[in-house]
Amino acid sequence: MGGGGGGYFESRSPEELRRQVEESRTEEESQQYETSVARILDSYLSEVNDRDVAQTRAYLDRVRTALENELDGTIDLLFGGSVAKHTYVEGLSDVDSLVMLDNCELAEAGPGEAKRFLADALAREFGQGSVTTGQMAVTLNLPNAQVQLLPAVSCRGGVQVSDESGEAWARVRPREFARKLTEVNQANGSKVVPVVKLAKAIIGQMGEGQRISGYHAESLAVEIFQSYDGRRTTKAMLGRFFTDAASRVLRPIRDSSGQSVHVDDSLGDAESLRRRVISDAFSRVARRMRNADASGRVVDWQRLFGMD
Repeated sequence: MGGGGGGYFESRSPEELRRQVEESRTEEESQQYETSVARILDSYLSEVNDRDVAQTRAYLDRVRTALENELDGTIDLLFGGSVAKHTYVEGLSDVDSLVMLDNCELAEAGPGEAKRFLADALAREFGQGSVTTGQMAVTLNLPNAQVQLLPAVSCRGGVQVSDESGEAWARVRPREFARKLTEVNQANGSKVVPVVKLAKAIIGQMGEGQRISGYHAESLAVEIFQSYDGRRTTKAMLGRFFTDAASRVLRPIRDSSGQSVHVDDSLGDAESLRRRVISDAFSRVARRMRNADASGRVVDWQRLFGMD
């Protein structure tokens, strides 16, 4: 009488059952892989995720007070500190505030003098041991916060910041650039700036001839993500950055900050040898990410950031 049970399994052949089990296992392993990669990326962004924004703002207020006689204003970005080896490709997303110094003498003296001026003023306010000077920015190392400041010198209406070499001025429209970067970042769930930081960390592992400037990386991100309709996860967007940047870097990109006619004039004309070298490097990164996804090898993502 009641021997009709088990019909669900009887309707499937052993081969179909085996395939179903394999597909189920693959889905579970895929989820574990995605979780592991996300954890790696989050570890690089812990400074961004964990920083005390209220405390940082309070320190920025003290910076304004210390420099009030020289300030032409500040532009607070608060995107949050640096990621490993960012010094090779510093840009606006690596600083908390652009300190706008209204001083023609500093404009004529050069970026090094502007950094010294800012560092000396901060040392008087916060103590010599709290101030360090990097390639482009000045960093305050304070209790519970690390605040990075980029001097921007104004003179007779023009604004200049250090270029990526730290030795020459670059003319910018920092308010416009910051506004656009913030706009695109917010439109993508605040994922763009963290993705740019991770991209810079990877670029920092490349050979010198394969790197681009911080402003260039940020400008590429604005282009890539201003109409982005893909998955808004850090991993997916990081992959999209290198995939799209590999082709976009081959042609000059219009500079939204006003630094020059194009943000990447130093790379030469479209399809120049240097552009092709950088494009190949970016393509290799994108390919390594795809291969890691295909094989489920978490270690390959670690190696992108120089981790064994």
